[in-house]
Amino acid sequence: MKSVRIGAGLGFYGDAWEPVAASIERGDVQFIASDHLAELTLAILQKDRQRDPALGYARDVVPLLLRLWPLMQRHGVRFVCNAGGLNPRGAAQAVLAAFAAKGLKARIAVVTGDDVLPRLADTSGAGGAFAHLFTGAPVDAVRERLVFANAYLGADPIVQALDEGAQIVITGRVADAALFLGPIAHAHGWSIEGALEGAELDRLAQGLAVGHLLECSGQGSGGNFGAQGHWQTIPDLAHIGYPIAEVAADGSALITKAPGTGGRINFDTVRQQLLYEVHDPHAYHSPDVVLDMGGIRLEDEGQDRVRLTGARGRAPGDRLKVVAGFRDGYKAEVTWGFSWPDAWDKSQQAQATIRALLKERRMPHEELYVEYPGLNSAHGPLAPLPAVDALNQLNEIWTRLVLRTNEKAAAEGFGRLFPWMGLSGPAYTCGFTGLHNVSELLGIWPTLVEREGVEAGVRIELLGDES
Repeated sequence: MKSVRIGAGLGFYGDAWEPVAASIERGDVQFIASDHLAELTLAILQKDRQRDPALGYARDVVPLLLRLWPLMQRHGVRFVCNAGGLNPRGAAQAVLAAFAAKGLKARIAVVTGDDVLPRLADTSGAGGAFAHLFTGAPVDAVRERLVFANAYLGADPIVQALDEGAQIVITGRVADAALFLGPIAHAHGWSIEGALEGAELDRLAQGLAVGHLLECSGQGSGGNFGAQGHWQTIPDLAHIGYPIAEVAADGSALITKAPGTGGRINFDTVRQQLLYEVHDPHAYHSPDVVLDMGGIRLEDEGQDRVRLTGARGRAPGDRLKVVAGFRDGYKAEVTWGFSWPDAWDKSQQAQATIRALLKERRMPHEELYVEYPGLNSAHGPLAPLPAVDALNQLNEIWTRLVLRTNEKAAAEGFGRLFPWMGLSGPAYTCGFTGLHNVSELLGIWPTLVEREGVEAGVRIELLGDES
């Protein structure tokens, strides 16, 4: 039976790409799919775009492709990514310019149409449209502060781009697993938009499950493995291999990795990734298919090989998820350390002083958040603090204070409340960090949009010359 091999690219903006090179050189892959957009990454890219309108894309795509494209050409590998972020065309132009400087050529497809900000900003719509997905709050509360809004597109435009001969596909906001489903569907000639029969939907569900297992790079091959007492057995994380899927025409798949790489592909590492970010295993929604994981079977064949079968699919709904961002004030943060003896009491006294100064100087703020790195910053309320006597015997207490405010001037003034206490506050301070650490906050607004209107505006543009 015909099969296609697809390898995991990056799992987030800034991830390592040397494991991708190993998959290209030794993993016999035909495609790499690379996910650069975590849920909050668009907020980071929006800040880039505010400084320079030519930006707004994941800038690691340029050095990544400069490193990998010569290898891909040599091995006949095609590349799909969502690094376009808020500016897919800008990302493609930056890649082509960098390629031209090195004498490289590529046929790049740009997928656009996920930008739905005009829809959310339009005040003429019916009341209740674009309500917050979890709270039900109306978008009117943030409408005037919206700065981006992008729908999660599916795999169909990726299939079209590959069908048209693109060697590299750069998209904006696309559902993570769709980056993988697209090349798989292209290679096998699966219909996505017109899939109606049970067998067709089950194949798409299998492809979506494969994408879900590969979308987080090394997390799918033993990285971030959290089983207590077992994570230590994952070998050679310094040279981890990202997961590779060999997918047959019926959707059945073998999950593996390139030979000679670190990490581990086994029943436990694969099932951990399978359940990652899944709220309902029987209804994992995507723009292309609703995946039911209830019947999935994982068979560990040993030697870093796990077979995946049994996914079931249902037709997707008539709406797409949207991630929107809005201006939500500013934050300033300072971390302050105190040493033994009585480190805890010193921290509490310092906090009381800061709160008093905020009140006396009438510095407007919505919240002063306090946590103790090394004590409760990882687990929060799930990590109850020891008794005060024990805390006062600790070698040191670090205290992180974060001010959230709608007034930029208040955020900028927060750091100035601290330095004088280096000599006039509690004794034996370990010093301050972040006295001039102010940044704008972007809130996230998840909502839904009718897919018909969005998909009608999706465009595929081919740039560059095929080498």
